[in-house]
Amino acid sequence: MTSSSGSILAALGVLDPETLISRGGYLLIFAIVFAESGLLIGFFLPGDSLLFTAGMFAGGAFAAKLPEVQFNIWLLVLGIFVAAVTGDQVGYQFGSRVGPALFRRPDSRLFKHEHVEKAQAFFDKHGPKAIVLARFVPIVRTFCPIVAGVGRMDRGVFTRYNIVGGLLWGVGVTLLGYFLGGIDVVKDNFEIAILLVVGVSALPIVVEIVRARRKGGHEDQPEPV
Repeated sequence: MTSSSGSILAALGVLDPETLISRGGYLLIFAIVFAESGLLIGFFLPGDSLLFTAGMFAGGAFAAKLPEVQFNIWLLVLGIFVAAVTGDQVGYQFGSRVGPALFRRPDSRLFKHEHVEKAQAFFDKHGPKAIVLARFVPIVRTFCPIVAGVGRMDRGVFTRYNIVGGLLWGVGVTLLGYFLGGIDVVKDNFEIAILLVVGVSALPIVVEIVRARRKGGHEDQPEPV
C-alpha cells in the first residue's frame, strides 16, 4: 500500500497497517490486537485491516517489495489468537473491578461515554453473542468486554464466547489475507481489497440483524385461533 497523501486509507484517517507491520513485526501486531481487544486506549487502532495485511505478509504478497519482513503463518495466527483472547479477558477483568465508576468517568481525548453506551446497547441487544459479534465492529470490539465485566456476566460464559470470537476474527481474517493475498487482483488493488474486507467483516452483524428482525416479525404475528 502506498504511503502517499492520495492513499484511500490515509484519506480515511486509518493507521497504515503495512507500515506498522514492517516496522514492528510480530510483537507490534500482537500488541495492537491485545490493546484493541480490551484496553480503553486501543479503540482507535486498526483491526481487520491489520489482520488481513499481516496474513498477506505471511503469504508472501509483499516478498518482492519487503523481502526482509517474513512471517510464519502458524506462529502469526497463534499469537494473534492468544493476544485477542487475552485482551478481552483483561477488558472483562477491568470492567468487573471498575464497575459503575466507568460510567461516571469524565470524557477525555481517549475516553468518550458514547463509546461505552454504544457497547452497552450492543450487548443488551445481542446478549452473550455480542462477545463474538463485537469482534467485527470497530470501537465496540474494544468496549464490549469491558461492559460485560461491568454487568458481571458469568466469567465462564464470557470466556467461551471470547474464545470463539478470537478464533473467528483473529484467525479467520488473518487466514483470509494469507490465502487471498497471492491473487494478483488483490495485490494490485490492495487498498480497495482492505476496504472490502472491512465491509465483509461486518456480515456477521448484518446476518444477526436480519435474523433478529425476522424473529421479531414472527413474534408479532397473532396466533391462529
